Amino acid sequence: MSLGNKYEPDLRPIRAPQQDLKQAKEPPHEIGTCRLVGDVLARAGDKWTVFIVRLLADGPMRFNELRRGADGISQRMLTLTLRGLERDGLVTRTVFPTVPPRVDYALTELGRTLLVHLQGLGEWAMENRPAIVAARAAFDARED
Repeated sequence: MSLGNKYEPDLRPIRAPQQDLKQAKEPPHEIGTCRLVGDVLARAGDKWTVFIVRLLADGPMRFNELRRGADGISQRMLTLTLRGLERDGLVTRTVFPTVPPRVDYALTELGRTLLVHLQGLGEWAMENRPAIVAARAAFDARED
C-alpha cells in the first residue's frame, strides 16, 4: 500500500481501538459510562424504534404510513415512540399548514447515524440467531 499516490485510498485505521479507550474520559466498563450507554441503547434497541428508524430510512413518512408499515403497533405506541425519537434528536416532526393538517416524520442526521449501527446489529443478529436459538433450547432443557 503506497500512501504517496493521491489516487490510492489510505487504508490505515484512523485510530486503534485501544487508543479510543485510552482517550475516553471514563473507561467503557465504568459504572457511569455503562449507565449512559444503557440509556441510549434503551431507546435504540426498543422494538418499535428499530421498525420506525428502518421505515424512515427511505425518506419522510406520515403517521398513518408509519403505522401501516410497522404492522402490529398501536396508535398510542407509535405516538410514544415518535415522541421519544424526536426528543432524542433522531427524528424531526414537520407540521404543514394545510387542511387537514399534514405531519411528516423524517430521520435527522443523528438518526441516520443510528440507522448505520442498527443495520450492523441486525446483520449480527441474523448471523447468530441459530446459535442463540440453540443456546436457549439447551438452557430451557436444563431448567425443566
